[in-house]
Amino acid sequence: GFPVSQSRYLRVVLVGTTTATANCWLTFNSDGATNYSDTLIYGTGASAGSNGHSSATKIVLNGSGNTNTSTPTFYSADIFSYAGSTYKTCLTTGNGDLNGSGDVNRAVGLWRSTSAITSVILTAGSSTWKTGTTATLYGIKSA
Repeated sequence: GFPVSQSRYLRVVLVGTTTATANCWLTFNSDGATNYSDTLIYGTGASAGSNGHSSATKIVLNGSGNTNTSTPTFYSADIFSYAGSTYKTCLTTGNGDLNGSGDVNRAVGLWRSTSAITSVILTAGSSTWKTGTTATLYGIKSA
């Protein structure tokens, strides 16, 4: 990666556990308004499905399951043209092992704002991230 100031897009990688099971969400610049939407597909090994949210207050990172309290779950988000003056799109990934009933999901998200992204917030519902959880922000110069 490159310094964020020289990047064209961002990659956020989170690996962690939570104090209670919860959905994981992504927001930008502390924007809690209904400026987000997403469409996702998921599979659990036993079933597959899709879901979507429009006029939402955040973008979902795990569509079929919840975070895990003991086994770390992997999430990533690629955020395109984060500093541009157009709406921001992202591709998200979530992969978790729920003690033999894991899930995999992929989503495309949209933040309907022309502001540059200056902060990325990862939340786990009303739960909190446990000690040892890591979140890394990468700046990618070009694909």
